[in-house]
Amino acid sequence: MQYESPQALLDYAQSFAGFTLGELCERYKEQVPQQLLHKKGWVGQFLEMILGATSGSLAQPDFPELGVELKTLPIDEQGRPLESTYVSVVPLMNIHGLRWENSVVRHKLLQVLWIPIVASREIPIEDRQIAMPFLWQPTPEEEQTFKQDFEDVLDQVAMGRIEQLDARLGDILQVRPKAANSKALTDAIGPDGATIKTLPRGFYLRPQFTKRCLQQQFDLL
Repeated sequence: MQYESPQALLDYAQSFAGFTLGELCERYKEQVPQQLLHKKGWVGQFLEMILGATSGSLAQPDFPELGVELKTLPIDEQGRPLESTYVSVVPLMNIHGLRWENSVVRHKLLQVLWIPIVASREIPIEDRQIAMPFLWQPTPEEEQTFKQDFEDVLDQVAMGRIEQLDARLGDILQVRPKAANSKALTDAIGPDGATIKTLPRGFYLRPQFTKRCLQQQFDLL
């Protein structure tokens, strides 16, 4: 699906506000999974499908022609984020010359279509409701914080300190393991510069930050 502008994409996304996932699945002849434990990305993939995202799993925004990344945001009934938000993988090898300005994580955060979903654990998946989508761009101050967080992480990776890297680092961006199971290992720089095996890591937005985005957009919480 082609959109003339980010606003056209937003208009279409907002037409789904108020619908439940079950209602949308019925409209698009999709099956609602019974549980999301082993299908954690299903909601985002389903919304990408109905909105016509073209990027798939490539290292670029979901709508590359618009420079817009789609992110679902699970919230509770009071509009509070329920979890941190995955952005992209943390590069663990071949990081020489990698800078914030040319990083995947920056390109994915330059413009985000947020789709909040009321998704408290006790609500059945088919009854979880789409709230009002909105477009968001970081302020210069926020991007500077992103950059500092990113550079702090890459410094740790370059020094072979990947095993000491945890979710406490970073004001907005935090690093967490990203793997379906503990056997999905990848290469990384070890303490002595040799290659080691470790769990893949991902950049995540802290829920305190996405809460602030919601506050600014809807003047709530």
